[in-house]
Amino acid sequence: MADSETYSKDFPVSWEEIHRNGKALAWKLLDKGPLEGGKWKGIIAITRGGMVPACIVARELEILMIETFCITSYDVKEQSETKILKAPASVTDNGEGWLIIDDLVDTGATFKLARAKYPKAHFACIYTKPAGEDLVDTSIMSFSQDTWVHFPWDLENQYSTPLARK
Repeated sequence: MADSETYSKDFPVSWEEIHRNGKALAWKLLDKGPLEGGKWKGIIAITRGGMVPACIVARELEILMIETFCITSYDVKEQSETKILKAPASVTDNGEGWLIIDDLVDTGATFKLARAKYPKAHFACIYTKPAGEDLVDTSIMSFSQDTWVHFPWDLENQYSTPLARK
């Protein structure tokens, strides 16, 4: 189990970076779907972190069907039991033709649970860490396992201690 003491590095991500990397993820997925013309049936956003990347990818790929898969696995920086709070009711065929999108795969617990439910879906996220990388079909950037990625929806502007003082 990961806890806050296992994260020795911090990496803040800005809104601009998440948008640029979300668009890069869409480029990688463009024309790769199993439907005619490389289209996808829709997107399943892992809440809450996957909602912003899912919206960016949906816009860029002109996907109108977006479902949410509500899974809990964190309490702040503490890894907790992974459980489904709400699964998409309209997704059938084991997820075939669907994109499952999250912001980050860390330990892989969330994607393991999602893969068990939708084994034929395509799993994509913006960022990966080594422990969960093998569960991802498409991603943009990797971080070391000991890096805590701070997303813009979790941040506010304040003083930052220089790296040399940490």
